[in-house]
Amino acid sequence: MRIGVLGSTRGTALQGVIDEINSGCLKDCAKIELVISNKKEGGILARASKHSIPAKYMPFKKGSDKALYDAEITSAFNSVGCDLILCVGWMRILTPGFTNFWAGRVMNVHPSLLPLHAGGMDLEVHAAVLAAGEKTSGCTIHQVTDVVDGGPIVLQKKVDVVAGETAGERAFERKCNRRVRGD
Repeated sequence: MRIGVLGSTRGTALQGVIDEINSGCLKDCAKIELVISNKKEGGILARASKHSIPAKYMPFKKGSDKALYDAEITSAFNSVGCDLILCVGWMRILTPGFTNFWAGRVMNVHPSLLPLHAGGMDLEVHAAVLAAGEKTSGCTIHQVTDVVDGGPIVLQKKVDVVAGETAGERAFERKCNRRVRGD
């Protein structure tokens, strides 16, 4: 499977995929063909470079045509033969033209147990979990459609919400865990 990646952040979640490919577990069945970022300093481009993965900076200029921008992304992924697109911290809503073209072949990780807290990002999601008094939270891998965070769910993982934790503490914990793993 030839994978394309969209990312606006550091790409930390991509490291597991890279590690599995490099370890040989996925080497014969998956290859990351191209990483595209709309943020030059997001970090995901450096992560790709570190692992000799082709990467491209494609800035979105305010006021530009979103459909045209997404068509340019599609063209870049098509030029290297991508079969599947992973959104790894991609901080833009994709247009229906993009989601329809790639239907069933674009995956995203959302930081909640969808459909709960759909449409939220980052710490905002965990703050909403805490405000609602929920006892569990987690993440969802889902297909991307033209309905934001509304595509079919592929996988969900739950974690307990610890009494007294804050959204900032959860972020700090994730940061510390990344340091321990070395990514």
